[in-house]
Amino acid sequence: MSAPLPSPIFSPLTSTAARRRTHRTATAAGRVALALGVLATGLATDRALGSDAGANPAAGSGLSPLPSQQAVADGKQPKGARSPARAAFIRSHYRKHELRIPMRDGVTLFTSVYTPLDASPSRRYPILLVRTPYSVAPYGADRYKDRLGPFEEYEGEGFIFVFQDVRGCHMSEGEFVNMRPHHPGKAGPRDIDESSDTHDTIEWLVKRLPHHNGRVGMWGISYPGFYASAGSIDSHPALKAVSPQAPIADWFRGDDVHRHGAFNLEQSFEFFPIFGRTRQTPTDDEKWEPFDFGTPDRYQYFLSVGPISAALKRFAGPVPFWNDIVAHPNYDAFWQSRNLLPHLRGVRAAMLVVGGWYDMEDLYGALATYAALRAQNPGIAATLVMGPWIHGGWSGTDGAALGDSDFGFATSETFRSVELGFFKHHLKAGPAPDLSGALVFETGANRWGRFPAWPPPAAQEKTLYFGPARSLSFTPPAPSSAPPAATAPVDPGYDEYESDPTHPVPCSADAASGCPRRSVATDQRFASARPDVLTYRSEPLTRDLTLAGPVEATLWVSTNGSDADYIVKIIDENPPQVPDAPERGGQQTLIRVEPFRARFRDSYSQPKPLLPGQPTRIRFALNDVFHTFQRKHRLVVHVQSSLFPFIDRNPQRYLENLFHVGPADYLITRHRLHRTPTLQSQISVRVLPALDDPPPAPPR
Repeated sequence: MSAPLPSPIFSPLTSTAARRRTHRTATAAGRVALALGVLATGLATDRALGSDAGANPAAGSGLSPLPSQQAVADGKQPKGARSPARAAFIRSHYRKHELRIPMRDGVTLFTSVYTPLDASPSRRYPILLVRTPYSVAPYGADRYKDRLGPFEEYEGEGFIFVFQDVRGCHMSEGEFVNMRPHHPGKAGPRDIDESSDTHDTIEWLVKRLPHHNGRVGMWGISYPGFYASAGSIDSHPALKAVSPQAPIADWFRGDDVHRHGAFNLEQSFEFFPIFGRTRQTPTDDEKWEPFDFGTPDRYQYFLSVGPISAALKRFAGPVPFWNDIVAHPNYDAFWQSRNLLPHLRGVRAAMLVVGGWYDMEDLYGALATYAALRAQNPGIAATLVMGPWIHGGWSGTDGAALGDSDFGFATSETFRSVELGFFKHHLKAGPAPDLSGALVFETGANRWGRFPAWPPPAAQEKTLYFGPARSLSFTPPAPSSAPPAATAPVDPGYDEYESDPTHPVPCSADAASGCPRRSVATDQRFASARPDVLTYRSEPLTRDLTLAGPVEATLWVSTNGSDADYIVKIIDENPPQVPDAPERGGQQTLIRVEPFRARFRDSYSQPKPLLPGQPTRIRFALNDVFHTFQRKHRLVVHVQSSLFPFIDRNPQRYLENLFHVGPADYLITRHRLHRTPTLQSQISVRVLPALDDPPPAPPR
């Protein structure tokens, strides 16, 4: 492994026109330039992997092209490259077996194995394992999957592909437990968890499966990403490489079900009534019928549901895990035991953690998993890859554009060579890929960066302050030393807005669209125009500004209610005139958004009401960013109290359990955001120095 570069990989093409180009206004020549930049700077990696650097593997190679990321986000195309030719290749080059592998407590797990036809004592292949709650379908020895690997190249490269229904799902025996808690002190065969099931599976495979080379890899996206993470704990000696991708880590603090305790309404409502149905006996039923909203207008649908306490009336049958959510509104032992992060220990396999900057489901999981792996397993090979992708977009789409953003080239093509090189090196003794601690995509500048770790060690902490006249600056407002002139307006030291839960701020301008994939990287001017959204804007930047790493909001608020949500957005505003695309002048592109439920300001497990009229500090972390605000752009921050229907409506009246809210509990309340020297609302960021910045002053 070569020494990582201490600073980002910059595209060498930095013409004036390229600097002026906004996210979605890249011309054809600009696209070529950006692709050539990646070609030049990623040459060492691609040579090590034995591929044509910067090329599209599908072009002229017979491979199936990946669908457009925007088309997938819009629901117009499914994720992943599928084709009759790919399916025919798998059918004619692999032999399928269906097995039942016993666990230490006697439960058997249904497992499908696809072995290359030419596997033999003289031609052995590594095992690539996926454990999933979503079914290993199709079932039947004569029915084959139309995709085996993350990308089509895997099938030609050759692996023994193994897919397993996890305990209690589909054809596997046992009881399914959502985010099954890890059992660190196993004393006997009845002490099982996902790490023990993974260990037992690998142990059986390496002892009983013919023609393998003794090396096992594991990967998975989303829920299967959780099983990949859990399977790396106290790694089996044969497990050499694991790639948790968008892994679930903590369903209360940051992933699918809650965000800082705020309930993720739309995703949970759509997912658990289908996924959460009780299975009485093993079944080979392959049906997955999406939840029927009866209308494309999600905003109006969820308003029509009424209080969240009425949700069960919309479900076709019992949903046990929904009942668990309702019964555990706080971060109690139920949720704490399902936090996998503190248990990511004893990891000996190489780890490739993957996530997307625009993943509205499990961005937290990817970042937190990488951080926990490095902190709790010093010395292991752990790499983070983050790109401009929706949930799973790196594997199932071209990654070229999203919302109102254009990233200049098919970013997923960079990842496919990195990922395959990772597995080839650790499972097939292939060349060592040129991986550093973090390979991350820099939105706003549309280029890849490579760092020894994430966040970049060189990034410097700075603070953005909210100021008078909805201003935003790195300079704190100075206290006034003189009384204002008689004609000058008096600054009250706060800004305020009225929040009405019956008219919540929608997550996107297209209120009919769903939130998780349709609201990211989109124009936020619709929200800036609302009176229940506070909009703070910096002056036009005189130099490029690159934020790289965590973002933390500190809000001093007061309200005449007793509970509230506070949502913070980080936004990139274009200059008024964009030469290449006049229609993009003034566009406000969403970079990051995060909600916080104020009752949890001191403790997720012990909520408490807000005291009406009393200024209170609300402090919380947003997920990391890696974004360049170009010269002449403005950095914009929104503060609001609803994000619907992504987050359920806070009634703004304190109730012990918000899932028991009734129609009369919703209150219209006024919120103040304070910004005085003693009550200073602010946003903490990390700024990556430019190459021509003056060196920092030496410490005294």
